[in-house]
Amino acid sequence: MNKLKLMKLLLVLSLVAVGAYGQDPSFSQFFSSPLNINPALTGITNYDYRGIANIRVEWVNPANPYNTSTASWDGKIFQDKIPENSIFGLGGMIMYDQAMLGTLKSTYASLDASYNIKIAEQGGDQRLGMGVGLTYGHKRVDFSQLSFSQQFTGNGFDTNLPTGEAAFTNMTDYLSVSAGLLYSFSSRYASLDFGAAAFHLNKPKQTVVNDPNQYLAPRYVVHADYENYLNSKVVLFTNSIYQTQAKANYFSVGGGFGYLLSDEGEEDMIFNAGLWYWSNNAIVPYIGFVFNKLQLGLSYDITISQLSSAARRPQTFELSITFRGGDRADGVIPSPWK
Repeated sequence: MNKLKLMKLLLVLSLVAVGAYGQDPSFSQFFSSPLNINPALTGITNYDYRGIANIRVEWVNPANPYNTSTASWDGKIFQDKIPENSIFGLGGMIMYDQAMLGTLKSTYASLDASYNIKIAEQGGDQRLGMGVGLTYGHKRVDFSQLSFSQQFTGNGFDTNLPTGEAAFTNMTDYLSVSAGLLYSFSSRYASLDFGAAAFHLNKPKQTVVNDPNQYLAPRYVVHADYENYLNSKVVLFTNSIYQTQAKANYFSVGGGFGYLLSDEGEEDMIFNAGLWYWSNNAIVPYIGFVFNKLQLGLSYDITISQLSSAARRPQTFELSITFRGGDRADGVIPSPWK
């Protein structure tokens, strides 16, 4: 195997190890990927339902980029068949992740459900919700992107020949379980949400090289967000998240402002702008625009880690597209994440 292919293989193997023991894909715009944060957020939207698409392109400059994308749908169902002031949410998400020009490909699909009830009305509505989720994971190495010594013919590498690395074809799919809780408080001019969730509670095996100790480590999440009307045109929004998985952890905290461009009774037109700090990794400016039920969000990671001193600074972009449908609830604050 030539030196370039060897280095590529080592990178792939390290990525496989991270996938087996390490971290799930994450987004700088974590607030635009609710089902990836907490299954208890399923159906917690200001409208009847919402569909969200997220696209993240990471490390564009120094290496072949990492691409992560999701598509999700969630909404409120059976509202006429459950007690008043309760919310039953159902949703699902598909996530696709690839690295090294598709050498390592991962696909995830989840089904999530939540139930949310009002618990008090002291100064505003207080609600408590819980959610559960089931995720299917599929990960594969594309051997057509690699070459091995067994494939050397004397005149180059023939990737149609056996690789001699049969163990890598034994990578198994898995099912994992998630659960979460959510507390919410809302009044006429302010709203607060606080939640906690755990993913991969059953520690599913994700065998790569027939190692019985390989499993997907649980991911634990704590998150909070707060919105407040500063006046009839300006909304303050802030949020934060902390995640830990397999001895790796990170937090992100920040916020911004939404400016209502439309008058009362007209279709919503809102300009959002904010800034988040991703622990020792990046500062993330964000801009967004809402027109009626469609919302667009764009962010760029300004690297502040040691990678920022590299000759070619890595560039990471994220785009989120949210469509909300049905009727909007009365008296809600126009939040970028609901």
